Amino acid sequence: MTKGRIIKGIGGFYYVKAADNVIYECKARGIFRKESIKPAIGDFVDILVENGKGSIEKIYPRTSYLIRPTVANIDVLVIVVAAAEPEPNILLIDKLLVNAENVGIKPVILINKTDVKSGDALKEIYEKAGYPVVLTCAMEENVKDAILPYIKDKTSAFAGLSGVGKSTILNLITDTQQETGEISDKIKRGKHTTRHVELLELKEGGYVLDTPGFSSFELNTIKADELYKCFPEMREIEDMCRFKGCVHINEPDCIIKEKVESGEIAKSRYESYVELFGELKKIKEWEK
Repeated sequence: MTKGRIIKGIGGFYYVKAADNVIYECKARGIFRKESIKPAIGDFVDILVENGKGSIEKIYPRTSYLIRPTVANIDVLVIVVAAAEPEPNILLIDKLLVNAENVGIKPVILINKTDVKSGDALKEIYEKAGYPVVLTCAMEENVKDAILPYIKDKTSAFAGLSGVGKSTILNLITDTQQETGEISDKIKRGKHTTRHVELLELKEGGYVLDTPGFSSFELNTIKADELYKCFPEMREIEDMCRFKGCVHINEPDCIIKEKVESGEIAKSRYESYVELFGELKKIKEWEK
């Protein structure tokens, strides 16, 4: 029996990098299907190798797990945002942050294309919320030095809309050449051409997960009245509200709303909270 990690999955086959640094093509044992367990990219596993082929015998407990795409044991989520072209989608950024918080993944925000527009205003919003923010330009060679302290010796995933420069950045930090789509002059949006999810090993230590289509998560595992816990700047002070169980929407003497009015909490963050709270309430009503 050999311990390893699933670094890629294609067509029912899983490619496991084992302790001997050899990558084995493996199939999952039928027992996992019976138990409704499916191996995920990033899983630590035990494999049995015979004649160069392997079978996955055991899946170790996961520290984090995401359904879409199915990935496990991610430590850091790097949310790549363009300062312009395309313009930042604040609600999407906050939705990604909420879901990272919900599953215990540490978020880092990388603002790219600072040669096109300054990312200082966006940086201020998220640093105020307590998140690390990195300003970069993928056309320069300092991208790797800027982001490496956050991802070295960890397993990280990069997420972002098409056209923000995610694949270019991944090329720079992993020393690989992934396909990148051209940006239309008309709509300024990229065309992501990656076809599968794969762990890319960093020579400095750690793995990076390239995640095609990884621009949002499902919200239905979060309760509306617990949404504030996924906003660090809110959960630290929410017990200061006048009423116990305050959801920070219509209640009087709400410390969260007071902090928004004073500028201590960014207005855009609160607006995202209200929007997502409404979405979660609708999900709950639909489930009834």
